[in-house]
Amino acid sequence: MAHGDITHIDIPVNDMEQATRFYGTLFGWRIAEVPGFEGYPMWQAPNKISGGGLAPREEGFTSPRSYVEVDSIDDVLARVTELGGEVRLPRTPIDETSWFAAFVDPDGNEIGLYEGSTAGQE
Repeated sequence: MAHGDITHIDIPVNDMEQATRFYGTLFGWRIAEVPGFEGYPMWQAPNKISGGGLAPREEGFTSPRSYVEVDSIDDVLARVTELGGEVRLPRTPIDETSWFAAFVDPDGNEIGLYEGSTAGQE
């Protein structure tokens, strides 16, 4: 994925088993937990490109969040505040080679950011 591509979509859910059945049946998504990320099953669309996760619904995370790939989360978050947005979640590690963050735009939309590489990427 390149800078600016939507790379991941998290869907907040209350019941993981029910959500797994629902989305897997409805869209044909392959949904499975990945070692090291237990309790956060990842989904992959039949095109094997689109994907995301089923995340526990919690305060402050009640709507789906799309993640945009960026070269530098720190640089993008600095621009967010310059342009009138608000940092919701600072740069947070996923693993040794990848990070995520979230911001709210001036219209109140929450967008996630992703920086790094994941297994299978070069």
